[in-house]
Amino acid sequence: MSDETLPLLSRLWFAWLCFFRVLFDGRFAARVWGARAPSRLSAPEPAPAAPSAPEIPALGPALQLLSLLQREGRLIDFVQQDIASFSDADVGAAARVVHEGCRRALREHATIGPLRIEEEGAHVTLAAGFDPDEVKLVGDVRGEPPYQGVLRHRGWRATKLELPRVVGKHDARIVAPAEVELG
Repeated sequence: MSDETLPLLSRLWFAWLCFFRVLFDGRFAARVWGARAPSRLSAPEPAPAAPSAPEIPALGPALQLLSLLQREGRLIDFVQQDIASFSDADVGAAARVVHEGCRRALREHATIGPLRIEEEGAHVTLAAGFDPDEVKLVGDVRGEPPYQGVLRHRGWRATKLELPRVVGKHDARIVAPAEVELG
């Protein structure tokens, strides 16, 4: 292990990439899950030979989804913009456009539904053996289940993701091409 630390911006970018890789690459997710305990760390897999063309197959679907959210809703543009100097009305107007486009992209390419059937604000009981991947306990967590509390968020489960087929050579790292207006 190296004592070297990464700068904050590098860590933020790395966390963003890891999020999508864990979401779409089950083998990678299992390795990350196993790394929670230092004694479970396995030797890293040998690095593959450098490909002739830049390919990122494990991140391809995640980057493709990010590209769709950018194309339809300008999500990256919105998140990368420093909005501190804008009025609340301007931010709200921009958020509506981003929301509409991203919602359209998700609905077109994914089926996502709530994990819990109860309405938010409902009182729920979690029996022993509840799935901690499906329920995050917040607030004053003490003792053992059954737990009783108020449902603050229903959670989401993706049941389908159908991304467009990539045709020809495509560099998945290009999430959005630069735009140059002519003439």
